[in-house]
Amino acid sequence: MELEKVKIHRKQEKGSAVSQITLDDDYNVPDYRPDIVKVLREKGELRFDEVKAGSGAVWVKGVLSFRVLYRSEQSEGKISCLKGEIPFQEKLNLDGIQEFEKVTAAGEIEDITIGVINSRKLNVRAVVELRVAADEEVDETLTSGFSDSEEYEQRIGHEAALTLLLSSRDICRQKSEVVLPSSKPNVREILWRSIELRNVESHIRGGKAQVMGEVLIAVLYSEEEESDRLQWYETTVPLECGTDCEVEEENGVCKIKVTPLSMEVEVKPDYDGEERILVLELALSLDIRVWREENLELLTDIYSLKKNVSPVRRERTLERLLVKNYAKCRIAEQMELAESQEKILQICACEGKVNLERREPAENGIQAEGTITVELLYITTDDNMPVGTVREIYPFSQLIEVPQMQRGLRMELEPGIEQLQAVMLDQEHIEIKAVVHLDLLAFEERQIANIEEIEEEPLDMERLKASPGLVGYIAKEGDDLWEIAKENHTTIQDIMETNGWKEKQLSAGDTVLIVKRVS
Repeated sequence: MELEKVKIHRKQEKGSAVSQITLDDDYNVPDYRPDIVKVLREKGELRFDEVKAGSGAVWVKGVLSFRVLYRSEQSEGKISCLKGEIPFQEKLNLDGIQEFEKVTAAGEIEDITIGVINSRKLNVRAVVELRVAADEEVDETLTSGFSDSEEYEQRIGHEAALTLLLSSRDICRQKSEVVLPSSKPNVREILWRSIELRNVESHIRGGKAQVMGEVLIAVLYSEEEESDRLQWYETTVPLECGTDCEVEEENGVCKIKVTPLSMEVEVKPDYDGEERILVLELALSLDIRVWREENLELLTDIYSLKKNVSPVRRERTLERLLVKNYAKCRIAEQMELAESQEKILQICACEGKVNLERREPAENGIQAEGTITVELLYITTDDNMPVGTVREIYPFSQLIEVPQMQRGLRMELEPGIEQLQAVMLDQEHIEIKAVVHLDLLAFEERQIANIEEIEEEPLDMERLKASPGLVGYIAKEGDDLWEIAKENHTTIQDIMETNGWKEKQLSAGDTVLIVKRVS
């Protein structure tokens, strides 16, 4: 007697932890940079250098990289910039984690403020949320039947389930060059750069995980002339990079999460030795997962006419994809400058960041609520303060439809910006139009009572003899032939032959003649 098995490979979260830290440090302005009068714009990015698991804890080591655009030498309205780093190391307690286990880390800068202490010193203060998680891959071994089926009556059921084919992380890189148009002067120094991904799509094809979309590049720079005037240039570069993938499951369920690790723009000379070529270097982290949807035939019940059979069951977890949905939320707002702010001559950069604050089950899907932070960098009408910035936060709410919506589903919801546009209405008013996309994967996790083994005993012949040999039964709502046959020590095939039936259908009110079978 041998049980036949099938395996489902899946990934489950072993544990996760979240910690909020505050970074507060002073930064001295390098000697080669002019004095600071006023900070115009700041931006921070996180970089993780080391993520290491210990006994019951995870150590995260990294740096907060920051950039500052500031005004110097107030009488001349000169604009300058600097960048620096603040290191950090944090311990996050994570129950059950052991040394050398694989863990991942992510983080988000919730707020960053850079203030002027004096003309040669800045105070950098940031609130950072750190998240760590440990996953493990498991095989669920399920029973599909018995190899010796003649002695046993087997009931086979069907279950839809996902099996994980691939779970991997990799880095793809792209290097692109952009030549300044002839109408733009040579670059002396890049003062500020804005790099954002738009319309990112991903798929697996031909053994490769491919990422496609657009990279929006905008640079504020001082021109290579004695006047040292400010210049602005923006362009779009196609995004097309990828990495080798171990599976070619083009019809499977694929999820590729794209996270920028670094996005830099530098300037280099052209063939004539003039600083006119912008070099874009991207490093993107790809979290790749591929599933295949399986229709499993599993053993759900068993009995025998020759012995007492008791199945031993154990709960196992199966997962199926409930929905893969891509929703869009459109936002249209009007931004107004404060009276104290310099008026707009030209918008240079419009940057956005989406923060998903709530995601709750609703009647027909998932209700997602969050905010989009829009920051503008612009050329002003005031020569003494040639660059200005403005920042606003706008809320959004979107229902993402989920067929067969139910409580307790597991979801992965990734927000992003598909489009963001700022249009001047006049020198004080700007129209903001944005499209926020919400990429949803919703999974149903359910427990099944899998038959792990079979315990057998000899038949209780006295009890069998005491039971009636012939039974007339009127079917009730919800009855099925399997339970009737099992309870009366016969088979479905015998019941059908006795009653002259060709179909296994049983309806309420049907009269069933049952003859006990003794081998």
